[in-house]
Amino acid sequence: MTATTSRAAEILSRPTAINGLTVPNRIVMAPMTRQFSPGGIPGEDVVSYYARRAAAGVGLIVTEGTYVGHESAGQSDRVPRFHGEEQLAGWQKVAEAVHAAGGTIVPQLWHIGMVREQGQPPFPDAPAVGPSGLVTAGAEPTGRAMTQRDVDDVIGAFAEAAAAAERIGFDGVEIHGAHGYLVDQFLWAGTNRRTDAYGGDLVARTKFAAEIVAAVRETVSPEFPIIFRYSQWKQQDYTARLAETPEELEAILAPLAAAGVDAFHASTRRYWLPEFDGADLNLAGWTKKLTGKQVITVGSVGLDGDFIRGFAGEGSPVRGIDDLLDRLESDEYDLVAVGRALLQDPEWAAKVLAGRFDELKPYDAAALKSLS
Repeated sequence: MTATTSRAAEILSRPTAINGLTVPNRIVMAPMTRQFSPGGIPGEDVVSYYARRAAAGVGLIVTEGTYVGHESAGQSDRVPRFHGEEQLAGWQKVAEAVHAAGGTIVPQLWHIGMVREQGQPPFPDAPAVGPSGLVTAGAEPTGRAMTQRDVDDVIGAFAEAAAAAERIGFDGVEIHGAHGYLVDQFLWAGTNRRTDAYGGDLVARTKFAAEIVAAVRETVSPEFPIIFRYSQWKQQDYTARLAETPEELEAILAPLAAAGVDAFHASTRRYWLPEFDGADLNLAGWTKKLTGKQVITVGSVGLDGDFIRGFAGEGSPVRGIDDLLDRLESDEYDLVAVGRALLQDPEWAAKVLAGRFDELKPYDAAALKSLS
């Protein structure tokens, strides 16, 4: 074991707390849509998929996005739902298996809003809805702007899903407020053209997200963790930004923290890139500095160089593991989310925590379809 691998094992193995939840180490499994749940029901293959990674040392699992109980939440019949008797029974088995394997788990609660999921037809029975009926900046409306009743119904659906998560044994919830989906469509000026209380300046555009958080906070136990995932970039526009300065970012995050967020999951495509000029802090680092909350960093994290190569892009050199560890040890952020590397290698966390970096499997996108 080299000095670097030994240091990685020591730092990443430290436990941490998110509200009333103790996470046994700093490794988080990032949410990744798989569409392996026909009828929205997670089956035994989904149970084994998550349990296998918990058994191999992942401290906190954030599930793939799960639709909340609203008619326009999503249109894929293979994306899991977090409502309905059969669906929740399936998720209860997932939570029980992850706990039996020594891990912790939260569902990611999701409403896609105006976005059309790849390969899926239009909504058969419900219209696409969003703050202004826009899927991206500069586009013509292709859906319906939400009424106050729509807003209230969606807020209620998130709260009901969170209550169900606590009831069936999950360890917290993550609200999906990133990547251009519904909650993010309210946050982003490009898709929020409203002139009522839910549109306008930065703080007004945060009102919908803050009301979801507050409703969830009121519905679940005080110690039940609420994680909020957000991003500057959108799947519709990788260059999009919610905030151009730390002051603007604070205006967005402060109402969410006050509403009851216990931890933020700051999604970037390259975790090593500074978020604003004049400082080396990434988005997660700024989030922690501005809110004081626990923060998860994510973005092409794979501690073996073979994985990360090819994802860096032009003008974005890969940073070594020592840089990641330095930032974690200095409390720039608290946890590190890993996505594709954990799809490729279910034993990834166990190997990293044991310093067995030479056993890590290089990332191979072509092979992922056959992995479980």
